[in-house]
Amino acid sequence: MADLSELLQQGMLRRHLNAQALAARTGIRTPRIRVFAVEGAHGPVHPTQEELAELAAALALPLPEVLAAARTPEAVPSA
Repeated sequence: MADLSELLQQGMLRRHLNAQALAARTGIRTPRIRVFAVEGAHGPVHPTQEELAELAAALALPLPEVLAAARTPEAVPSA
């Protein structure tokens, strides 16, 4: 399973879109898209469910795949 940054980068490349063009299609601000594409869902800016749905639709990606890629890994219990 790919993480969100990989999924976005591949989708943007396949659709020949940069962050600014994707922002125009979705209404999500360009800086947020850049952070998602570089840091994924685990960076300093976390995508909302609505943003993930918009990104999936704009990139023609299955929503369940995008949601799975954006999930944070479950906390590992400390010893």
